[in-house]
Amino acid sequence: MSERIDDLARTVPTRTTRRSALLRLGALALGGLGILGLGQGTAARTDNDNNGAHADASAATPTTETIPQAGYAPVNGLQMYYEIHGRGEPLVLLHGAFGTIDLWGPILTTLAENHQVIAVEQQGHGHTADIDRPFSYEQMADDVAALMDHLAIAQADIVGYSMGADTALQVAIRHPERVRKLVPISGKYRYDGEYPELLAVIQQLTPDFFAGTPWEDAYLRHAPNPEDFPLLVQKIKTFFGKEYAWPEEDIRSITAPTLLIIGDSDAVRPEHEMQLFRLLGGGVDGDSVGLPSSQLAILPGITHGTIVFEGADLLLEIIPPFLAAPMPDAA
Repeated sequence: MSERIDDLARTVPTRTTRRSALLRLGALALGGLGILGLGQGTAARTDNDNNGAHADASAATPTTETIPQAGYAPVNGLQMYYEIHGRGEPLVLLHGAFGTIDLWGPILTTLAENHQVIAVEQQGHGHTADIDRPFSYEQMADDVAALMDHLAIAQADIVGYSMGADTALQVAIRHPERVRKLVPISGKYRYDGEYPELLAVIQQLTPDFFAGTPWEDAYLRHAPNPEDFPLLVQKIKTFFGKEYAWPEEDIRSITAPTLLIIGDSDAVRPEHEMQLFRLLGGGVDGDSVGLPSSQLAILPGITHGTIVFEGADLLLEIIPPFLAAPMPDAA
C-alpha cells in the first residue's frame, strides 16, 4: 500500500502539490472537505467563546428561539459542547472527523425548520476539549446518550456523518431506546468497509499537511486549547488505524427505522453498504414481502468528502421526508 502512496507522491513535482494530493485523498477518508461549507447558512453564533459564559445546560429544553442555545455539559469526564437550533421533535447531529458544528451549514438550518436540532462537538473537536482517553465509537455513543440524559431528551432522531455515522450506529446498538429514526451518512460497521488506499493515506498525514486549511482554521478558532491540534491529528490516525468488525447480530438488533446514505464514489465501498443494508432488513423484494423499515440511498456523482457540501441539496430532498414519515408501527 505504501508503494501506491509513493507513486502518488512521485506524480507531483513539489512539496506543496504533494501535500495537496495527500490532503485530497485524506479528505475523502476523513470527510473533511465538508468543512469547506464553513459558516454557510448556519445560525448566528459567537465563535470566539472559549472563555465565554457556559449556558446552563439544565435550561436547554425545547426552544422556540431563532438564535441557538449553546452550552457545555458534563459528560463522562468531558465538558461537551452543544448547540440547540430550531423547534420541534429532537434530532441529534453528529459530525465527522476534524468536524465542527459549522460543518453542517444549510443542512442544520433546514432541519431546524421542523426539528429541535441538538448539534454536538465530540471529544477533542471544536469547542470540546480533549481528555486523556482514546477515541472510540462506543465511547462517543455513550457520550451522546449521556448528553441526551443531561438535556432530558428521552428519544431523538440521530443523523451522523462519517465518524458521526458510525457513532450513530453505536448509539442505536448500545442505547436503542434513545433512537427514534437513524440516518448514517457514509457509515460503516467494519474497518474494511472503506477502501484500503484511503485508510493508508490517513496514516501519512501530519499537522503540517493541514497548515492553512479550513480544518486547522476551524480548530484554531473554536478549540479551548488550539495548541493541541497535533494531538488531535495523532489521535485520529491512531483511531482510524485500528481494525474492527462489529458483530452482525449487533447490527441486526437495531430496531430504529434506518436510512443509509452514501455517495456513488464514496470512501465507503458500495458492496459494504449493501451488506449493511441487508443486515438491517433491506435488499428484499418489497412487492412480495413488503417494504422493510430500512432504506438505502446512493447519491450520484458524490464523494465522501463532498456529500454534505455539494450533496446538501440531495440530502435535504430525502432526509426530511424519511424523518416525517409515520413510524412503522403507527402506519
